[in-house]
Amino acid sequence: MFEHNGEKFYHLTKIKVRFQEVDMLGVCNNAVYVSYFEQSRLEYVKEAGLIPPGGLFSDGYNFFMVRNEINYRKHSRYDDELYIYSRISFIRNSSYGFEHIIINAATGDLIVDGSGVIAQVDQTTGKSFPLSEEFVKKVELFEHRIFDRNLKT
Repeated sequence: MFEHNGEKFYHLTKIKVRFQEVDMLGVCNNAVYVSYFEQSRLEYVKEAGLIPPGGLFSDGYNFFMVRNEINYRKHSRYDDELYIYSRISFIRNSSYGFEHIIINAATGDLIVDGSGVIAQVDQTTGKSFPLSEEFVKKVELFEHRIFDRNLKT
């Protein structure tokens, strides 16, 4: 468990900055961090047991990113080991939010932080569809807390 600004993060993904992710200035390109967030979200859903038994999307639902936000704090460079801490920050009827922070493993520096919103969509109708109670319970168990689903975001 990692705590940042009073918020607890129970999920960790470790990544090393690869050579092709560094730009001509010698720093990790800003767009790469969104990919790091995505990788961490996928690892999160695996570890939290949120993938249907038949695999991703086998249950008739898609999950779409409908918002991404990122704040760049410091640079990372080739071969830096980064710790990506992720958590689901809210759950609504058919959407939920992720928060991420990326820390340089060697220095402890905050590199970036960000958030995003994911909507569940029915594959047949193409419209948003309510999240199951099973989904909510698994997230609450993983996050060690109960979500107030009536709050506005």
